[in-house]
Amino acid sequence: MNGKNGVFVHGTAEVEEGAEIGDGTRIWRFCHVMPGARIGRGCSLGQSVFVMKGAVVGDRVKIQNNVSIYDGVVIEDDVFVGPSAVFTNVRNPRAHVSRKESFGRTLVRRGATLGANSTVVCGHTVGEYALVGAGAVVASDVEPHALVVGVPARRKGWVCECGGILPDRDRGGACPECGKAWRPPV
Repeated sequence: MNGKNGVFVHGTAEVEEGAEIGDGTRIWRFCHVMPGARIGRGCSLGQSVFVMKGAVVGDRVKIQNNVSIYDGVVIEDDVFVGPSAVFTNVRNPRAHVSRKESFGRTLVRRGATLGANSTVVCGHTVGEYALVGAGAVVASDVEPHALVVGVPARRKGWVCECGGILPDRDRGGACPECGKAWRPPV
């Protein structure tokens, strides 16, 4: 189904009244976007993506298949969220205890990448242009431009804005992909 302002919503997707969807966004098979969710311009939501009320997705964000974005999650512009990445919103969940008033805030800053099957535990920030490796578990804040891998995620290097892995991760240098000079944060 093609909507106003170039928004595409697949016939099997459900976008509830009260959800805000930006121009040019594409929402694919079996997605569900709740009222009160905000999705920016030029985004792509892959198959079976769920966006809860109170979640915020910036412009030009690509969310791959099987990702749930819960209340308290804020994703800034130009972020890539890999297939089956996981966000949590409660640190100590119990089925018999309601903790809806204590959802932890998660912030994924501009240009960051979350690899396939990575997990971001609520209450943390993934810095600008950081790269979280596939399967990593983010249980603390991630510095801007950091490459983190493992369980729990630990910094193993630095990445350029273009996504190139920087060869001299401690002193900076030039990106092997785009040539941009860069120094790690102090």
